[in-house]
Amino acid sequence: MSELIGTQEGVWGDVVGQAEAVAQLQKAAIDPQALTHAWLIVGPPGSGRSTAAKAFAATLECETKTGCGTCDQCQMVLNGTHPDVKLLETEAITYKVADVKELVAQSVAKPTVGRYQIILMEDADRMRSDSANSLLKAIEEPGPSTIWLLCAPTAQDVIPTIRSRCREVRLHTPSVAAVAELLEREGVDKETAISAAQAAQSHIGMARWLANDPGAMQRRLATFDMLSAMRSVPAAAIQAAALVESAKTEASAATDILNEKEQNELKAVLGIGKDEAIPPKLRAQFKDLEEDQKRRARRQERDVLQRTCTDLLTLFRDVLALQFQAEVQATNGISPQARELTQRLAARTTPAETLKRVDAIMTAQERLAANVPPLLAMEAMLLELRW
Repeated sequence: MSELIGTQEGVWGDVVGQAEAVAQLQKAAIDPQALTHAWLIVGPPGSGRSTAAKAFAATLECETKTGCGTCDQCQMVLNGTHPDVKLLETEAITYKVADVKELVAQSVAKPTVGRYQIILMEDADRMRSDSANSLLKAIEEPGPSTIWLLCAPTAQDVIPTIRSRCREVRLHTPSVAAVAELLEREGVDKETAISAAQAAQSHIGMARWLANDPGAMQRRLATFDMLSAMRSVPAAAIQAAALVESAKTEASAATDILNEKEQNELKAVLGIGKDEAIPPKLRAQFKDLEEDQKRRARRQERDVLQRTCTDLLTLFRDVLALQFQAEVQATNGISPQARELTQRLAARTTPAETLKRVDAIMTAQERLAANVPPLLAMEAMLLELRW
């Protein structure tokens, strides 16, 4: 049986490998006894939490209650234009209290064109105690037509007072075949789809990135080249600085255009010409915007470094599999360059050393998530990866 749910029709076509969770959510959409006012959708990175939450929201608003994907209600949800479906996401490390309070205020409104007022919060694990407290009462005492959909990696990542008031839906990592099949439906050729799904370890978003960004695989191989040439402590420090600088450059490339667009939009709202100087009395509003943009850039920079860590984890996963002679599919097997490095590492190091390196990479990921300065996190990791 294929792991792809609704590949031919409906809003569930992009939710791959989650048959049990999909069945639970589809039942809740048609059975009032199975529907609750607050849901917590959890799953590992790349499992499709936000995709599943959006599909559920569309199904709840769907004119046929099936998530047909073709009615006006479904289309508005999928396009992000439904007036009764609010999405809260952040490019910063954590949610601001003001963001959550604004959402809470919106949640008490009655639906205008749909059956429900739906609030979808991505990365609910980014709430601090103050922002979570702002949300708590709204979840405890929701409006009669309000439904909250929160997404997080695990239930334990969400503050206990919030998660205890939600019904949990668990997603898991889909298979490589399921992710590759999804990419093929999106127009990616079979070989590239399989390669990207393997390299991403079934992380759907990363697989799409590897399959569609012409430079993604090259950057991945450059990471492996860096590792193969790294022997000394000074070399590790130099490479760490290079990784951080490269991440900053990539983050700037991804955010500069958006930053300018937001600046011009704010000017238009305040009646300032595009090339006019900002009046002193209005500078505070632009300063707030600039702070938000800086936070987004820092988040983007850390995301780039997290991808680098994931690339390295796939490499050492292959090394460990080779050292134990495990009969598993290599995540980097299609690349001759990565395969050659994997074989050298497996021959010249021990499984214990490989596990130590895996632990160093995972520690770096935790430090990046905990807001440790990126350079320190990368230096500590690369010092352990020398061979």
